[in-house]
Amino acid sequence: MPVDPKQRRAARHAQPPAPPAQQTSRKTPITVERITDAAREVVATEGYDALTMRSVAGVLGTGPASLYAHVVNKADLDELLIGRLCAELVLPEPDPSVWREQIRGVCAQLRDQYLKYPGISRAALAMAPTDLEIMRVSEGMLAILLAGDIAPQAAAWGIDALMLYVASYCLETSIRHQRAARDDIAWVVDRDELLRRFTALPAETFPHTIRHANELTAGEGHERFDFTLALMIDGLAHR
Repeated sequence: MPVDPKQRRAARHAQPPAPPAQQTSRKTPITVERITDAAREVVATEGYDALTMRSVAGVLGTGPASLYAHVVNKADLDELLIGRLCAELVLPEPDPSVWREQIRGVCAQLRDQYLKYPGISRAALAMAPTDLEIMRVSEGMLAILLAGDIAPQAAAWGIDALMLYVASYCLETSIRHQRAARDDIAWVVDRDELLRRFTALPAETFPHTIRHANELTAGEGHERFDFTLALMIDGLAHR
């Protein structure tokens, strides 16, 4: 009798996966690793919205039912995906003298991983992770904040806030790029256009917006991301 998928998931999170046994069949077996690879391929080529158990099964040349022997459901697949991305992150040895730079560096790495795969950060939202790689990153961030003399409760909630912000920032970025790429949707992303609209507002109703239109529309690349991250980290330090 096959093991219940939930038991498979629990075992997967409790210890590193054992190497696959030598196969005598010519057909490549379905494994958690292959499922995760296929899921990442779907997101990379079609975006996160296209990710379903059926689309993953299509990449593997099988039916969705065969995936459930290895993955519990779509939420489990989401966790595997985020775990795969987290495995790419390099965690520094906590250093009290540069803990701010270290925590910013981890968040920037996570941001860059999310942005490689359009919309994938949505999978990280509302997640209660048990994947070992996700927990490794959380453990590393906690160690950095504790080394910076942040109180444990503030550090715990700070990690939650930082990871939520990174995921939300990346999701908004992917949505903006997706909308900008569609010919049938007018989406304002050009700063000159925003400035024109802001300065054309009624002065008696929007005096501050007009006066500070340059500041409201400023920011290149990840400048706003870096500003917000620094604001959050400094807030933790001042508690």
